[in-house]
Amino acid sequence: MSDESNPVKDYLFNYIEKSKTIPKLIAEQKFDVVINEIVQNCYDDVMLIDKKDEAVGVLATGILHYLLTNALLTSQRKVPYRELELDIVIPDVRTLEKDPKMSLLILIPKSSDKKIIDQKISQLNSIQPIKENIWVVLSENISLDYKTFILSKGDNSFSKLIFEIAQFSNVGKSNKFKILRI
Repeated sequence: MSDESNPVKDYLFNYIEKSKTIPKLIAEQKFDVVINEIVQNCYDDVMLIDKKDEAVGVLATGILHYLLTNALLTSQRKVPYRELELDIVIPDVRTLEKDPKMSLLILIPKSSDKKIIDQKISQLNSIQPIKENIWVVLSENISLDYKTFILSKGDNSFSKLIFEIAQFSNVGKSNKFKILRI
């Protein structure tokens, strides 16, 4: 997959690059504070750039990619797999194939249409049989039978996502991921 330019992604990374506080917060492993800072300072502007669900999807993907890299958590982003494009796989597709209980799929639908989200989840269920290992990032609170994180100014449960990923990665055989002291 090509990493094509996107105005929301460009805005996000330009903000991060110019920030005086984000590098310090990353060094202190305050990833939730980084997310909150980005959401407080970028959310309104990116909502003007693209439709809400699209903008939130690109913003969430960009933030996660940046923070997963900085947290040294192994992940793959935008992975083509069995005629699907997986938004984020932790740690990787090989682990998903060999041991689904040790693999996490994060769905970032660029839609708030419950039918579309349910369809995408159904597709993910075909490759990740463990329901608890499919997490969904949404632009608004939609009732799902899956672990969800909301990325918005009012309800930003998304800020806890990196720590939850780290906790997931610290379980079982993945002790090599014990970089974050949680």
